[in-house]
Amino acid sequence: MKTIAIIPARYGSTRFPGKPLAMIDGVSMVMRVYFQVKQAECCDRVMVATDDDRIFQHVLEHGGKAMMTSETHPSGTDRVCEAALEMLGEGKLKDHVVINVQGDEPFISPDAIRLLAECFKDASVSIATLMKKISREEELFDPNVVKVIPGKGKQAMYFSRSALPWIRGRETSDWLTAFSFFKHIGIYAYRGDVLQEITKLETSPLELAEGLEQLRWLENGYKINVEKTDYESLSVDTPEDLSKIMNKA
Repeated sequence: MKTIAIIPARYGSTRFPGKPLAMIDGVSMVMRVYFQVKQAECCDRVMVATDDDRIFQHVLEHGGKAMMTSETHPSGTDRVCEAALEMLGEGKLKDHVVINVQGDEPFISPDAIRLLAECFKDASVSIATLMKKISREEELFDPNVVKVIPGKGKQAMYFSRSALPWIRGRETSDWLTAFSFFKHIGIYAYRGDVLQEITKLETSPLELAEGLEQLRWLENGYKINVEKTDYESLSVDTPEDLSKIMNKA
């Protein structure tokens, strides 16, 4: 089964307009992501999917591949699905694995991308993502850090912004020594037919409650494989985030 990677890149971010074109040591954020994905050498094609001509032209001018997509997509998953269908057609999409690489992680690890792609050697895997063990208390109780509870067979039982499960009878300062908590690393891969299916699902109650799209998939009976990694996600949501990671370039 072949694998393609699609990088959704939207210009109109509320907290950081034009974020994909922000420069990091002379290279734009979106092109840094693109080059990191190419280094993984596990994807037959890599494509930036954008709603803005400035991003589209920038990627082409710097040697990348890009395509224009609708401005009305409610999520990156929907944008990825449109791009995948445009690239492959509905008939061929079902024979591919599609990796959704966030366009705001300029230091995404090629090893993490390979690890995600390798999950699909198991024919039972339909959706896959990554998790990392939490080692700091401030991460555990930060609602902006999404937590995942894995079950047997590496299947996600639940995702939450809260610290779950509750450790009964222990002070919260002792929780990390009493139980292994995991943060969700927000990179996804899907079998092509499953990607099409999940973009047609209606918004679910759990998704609305937590503000997490993946809960819609779980509520509708889809299984999400979670693979453990040591990769530390460094996403950029604001100009302040960018300032913090500039010394990593």
